Amino acid sequence: MASLTVICDTDVLGVYVQRPVFRFWRGQMVIEIADDFDLKKIADSGQCFRWTEVGEGYQIIAGDHLLRIRECERTEDRTVRIEEARADSKEEAGCFELSCSVEEFESFWKRYFDLNLNYSAIRRRIDPEKDPYLYRASGCGRGIRILNQDPWEMLITFIISQRKNIPAIRLSVEKLCKMAGTQVDRGIYYFPGPEQLCSLSEEQLAACSLGYRAKYVRKAAVDAADGRINFGRMEALPDDELKRKLMEIYGVGVKVANCEMLFGFHRLDSFPEDVWILRLLEEEYRDGFPFGEYRPYNGIMQQYLFWYRRTVQEEQKG
Repeated sequence: MASLTVICDTDVLGVYVQRPVFRFWRGQMVIEIADDFDLKKIADSGQCFRWTEVGEGYQIIAGDHLLRIRECERTEDRTVRIEEARADSKEEAGCFELSCSVEEFESFWKRYFDLNLNYSAIRRRIDPEKDPYLYRASGCGRGIRILNQDPWEMLITFIISQRKNIPAIRLSVEKLCKMAGTQVDRGIYYFPGPEQLCSLSEEQLAACSLGYRAKYVRKAAVDAADGRINFGRMEALPDDELKRKLMEIYGVGVKVANCEMLFGFHRLDSFPEDVWILRLLEEEYRDGFPFGEYRPYNGIMQQYLFWYRRTVQEEQKG
């Protein structure tokens, strides 16, 4: 069994082990991550809609990449040496099987999962005395990471998301992919590009359960195909200008712009405010949320708050 030792910039990762094909997952590698990393919490965090639960793990479609990943046990026949984590890290390493090669992991999935950023260190910035609510929320949300996702896919997805719950968003996105995306396997389609979406009429888009959003999606597709929406140029803009530029897009308001900034452009200080967050801020932060305390990571704090309010507290009420 050949092994390759790779240490990332923040020493979050240890050793990747290239292994023979796994019997069920067809995995080609195992990684251990000594930082916050919880598949279920990421899947249910409201930032990704193409994660499908399969067996004990998830199938992920991102761009033109397909991955199956699950948490696994570290056994004697799968000995993986862990490099010492950072001195300020107290996290235990988690072990995960992935269906990709080391090369694909290095070139795509490592960035996708944001594994060059130490999330446990960011959580430790929260003072339990000054901000007990966020401290509890971050403990419950531990394991969430902000994924590096395609800005085009996120733009369309969050336009679709308006006044929809998470299951409904996922259903609409899958219908859209099946109608216009490239098929890569039985029942598996990549997200369609602007030109592919332009081939659909507004009526066809509406058939994907888009409702009034169909006209927004079609206009965005036409503008992206024609270059009027240029993600490369937007990437270079500072946050304030990027937000203004996004809000010039037909159908994009403040909430969608903030979601696109956080989840599409990985602007980690962006703080989307939906009904859950607005209600929470009104109840728990009547004097205002302390954004200055958490820059440039307010978006990560938002995810902890969103997870805690929507998942934990609502379950407790029920």
